[in-house]
Amino acid sequence: MIESILAVALVLGGLIFFHELGHFIAARAFGMGVTTFSLGFGPKLLGFTRGKTRYILSAIPLGGYVQLVAQDPDDVAPDDFPPETHFRLRPAWQRMIVVAAGPLFNFFLAWLLFWGLLAAEGRFEMLPVVGQVQADSPAAVAGLAPGDTVLTIDGAPVPNWDTLATAIRGSNGKAVTLTVNRDGKDAVFTLTPTLRTVKNLFGEEESVPLVGIVASGKTRTVPLGPGSAASEAVKQTWNVVVVTYTGLLKLIERVVPLDSIGGPIMIAQMVSKQAGEGLGNVVALAALISVNLGVLNLLPIPVLDGGHLLFYALEIIMRKPVSPRMRQLSTKIGLAFLLGLMILATVNDIRRQLSVLNG
Repeated sequence: MIESILAVALVLGGLIFFHELGHFIAARAFGMGVTTFSLGFGPKLLGFTRGKTRYILSAIPLGGYVQLVAQDPDDVAPDDFPPETHFRLRPAWQRMIVVAAGPLFNFFLAWLLFWGLLAAEGRFEMLPVVGQVQADSPAAVAGLAPGDTVLTIDGAPVPNWDTLATAIRGSNGKAVTLTVNRDGKDAVFTLTPTLRTVKNLFGEEESVPLVGIVASGKTRTVPLGPGSAASEAVKQTWNVVVVTYTGLLKLIERVVPLDSIGGPIMIAQMVSKQAGEGLGNVVALAALISVNLGVLNLLPIPVLDGGHLLFYALEIIMRKPVSPRMRQLSTKIGLAFLLGLMILATVNDIRRQLSVLNG
């Protein structure tokens, strides 16, 4: 129990810290003044002052903030910060970089976590070994059998099951030639994929070319050096970014139901569960959450980083700041939207808890 609580605190605190650290480093790189760096909200637990900045650790680890000097139009700058350190007096492009640095640091953290995980444990991949052949499928008609190891498809090597599945789906229904190893001997089979209706990651039905084979589930670990692990980490981070943005789009299209949205309770449960499975699982989950945090903060919603980026982009285009009235109105709308989203996520979390308790 204590390990789970500690894991949740470290994961959430670490993700928030890295996000705010991005804002902080970018602001200081441009010589902007920072009055407060806070990790968490609510009652202050610890704090100290270094230079002109207060560093605070608060009791509620559900957020944090970096308070810049003269950040908002109505802010009164402290006397010990000269005008050249004021955030609002800097060019819009510099303000955009400072704001974007938070989400970008979340992506960087995800890459860093994936890199460390891949360098330490290697890449897990499913072997191209047939575990089951569906009756009356193209594979059954051609003569494939459970236990066959696919070596090539149309002459191209097949190092893992994903390569085989991708090649078959990309065949557009045209005949493919498989070289397989069976009982130590190679054999060649030609078969034509047929269109089958399957559900994708988001529950949508789609027609894809299939041959009727199922993976055996056998896996292997491929060791990776630092360079290969770094490159693979970039791919994994990008894939998570794409899936996250696609998921948001499907949510707007109502393909993904609203009751799938979760909040802090669900995140805490996920971290706690993975903590019981081992450190590697916690690291992988932290990387996924970090990407999601970065993506969500880049949405063009006032109050979020993406909303500020939108305002500064409009300022560059129109060559003047967005009117205070428009900013205030859009900020109220953004706050209402986020509040509604938080309520929905919390209600969903409670419903899931009640469902589990009621069995």
